[in-house]
Amino acid sequence: MSRGEKKNELNDAKMKMGEELGRRVVMALLVAGCLWVLLTWGVVGGGVEAVRTINVGSSAPHITVMGMVYCDICYNNSFSTHSFFLPGVEVRIDCKFKAHSATTSEDITFSVNRSTNRYGIYKLQIGSVDGVNCAAGFGNSCRATLLSPSTAAAACSVPGSTTTSDEITIESTLSNTCIYSLTALNYRPPSLNLTLCPPPY
Repeated sequence: MSRGEKKNELNDAKMKMGEELGRRVVMALLVAGCLWVLLTWGVVGGGVEAVRTINVGSSAPHITVMGMVYCDICYNNSFSTHSFFLPGVEVRIDCKFKAHSATTSEDITFSVNRSTNRYGIYKLQIGSVDGVNCAAGFGNSCRATLLSPSTAAAACSVPGSTTTSDEITIESTLSNTCIYSLTALNYRPPSLNLTLCPPPY
């Protein structure tokens, strides 16, 4: 391989990495925006298993952990034209918060299971945690992991993106709410449908 061919190959690899990074960022922002709108209009409140509350303290801010699960029809970890949200998916949420006060500093960790509602959204509401700052940079973090697929969508039950890779923190001082929006998780069909997803996927 000539030096020029190697350089072109390296440039192609860099371009693909940049496109993948851009896709992940756009997807994360899209998820955050959708969840914010749904939360604002109360859409995600539906479903018994989708919404539960843990009361930790009495001070602000109120913390909400949210995410969504969809069917990745084209195997590209992106919500495409033929993708759809998955209800009834079991998800485990693991969170760690650092609480600071004038007298103490401690770690608060917990793990809970949730099911997605009919919009493919899972949600955990935490009443309030004394001494916890909203920003993720203060040692606060949450992640979600797929546990079991939806029985309502047996045709999309192969694990794709199984664990959240990042989160976006949204703070609303008006509603005194801190939202941790996790990157989307997905399942896939057993095989790729080339009619719906012709190359490039």
